[in-house]
Amino acid sequence: MNRQLTAIIEREGEGYVALCPELDIASQGDTVTLARDNLAEALALFFECAPAEEVERRLHSEVYVTRVEVAVG
Repeated sequence: MNRQLTAIIEREGEGYVALCPELDIASQGDTVTLARDNLAEALALFFECAPAEEVERRLHSEVYVTRVEVAVG
């Protein structure tokens, strides 16, 4: 079974950090693609190793990614 999850990727220093907010799992890589692929591997390992109760406890079923405008200064 495949599951669609969110990956938020941002530059950090010389590389990139990828975060899956549904499970609060992160990984990193030297490129956006590598960070995404490493995150996918970390998620696959989590689903393979974690007990069902842990998956259920950590899994957020609704995650919204949007932008907000804030007045600055």
